[in-house]
Amino acid sequence: MRIGKYEFDTKEQAQTKIDALGTETDENGNEYPTHKHSVVHLGNIVLEQGLYDEEGNVLEEPVLSSKWHVDVLWQDLEDHPYGWKSYSVDLDNDGVHSFLGIDYTKNKI
Repeated sequence: MRIGKYEFDTKEQAQTKIDALGTETDENGNEYPTHKHSVVHLGNIVLEQGLYDEEGNVLEEPVLSSKWHVDVLWQDLEDHPYGWKSYSVDLDNDGVHSFLGIDYTKNKI
């Protein structure tokens, strides 16, 4: 297993790349993946925490990334699938998400 961390311009761009990994549609019209990779949409991650008072009112809005972030636990791959490498980010830690029990720094693709 290998872990990849990616940032796309939009959610739709990310979903297009994910769909290209393989999907089928069941008899009820529901689309489902045919690949065995685990994909987690993180969305526009928080770059700087907001500031809140003791009642939870926002004093300063958090700063969000303008990019759409996705983590993937790749099965049986040693390199990024075609077209994914240009969206990859290389971190020196797990970042905002980790796959339980799997160290990103030791298993990054």
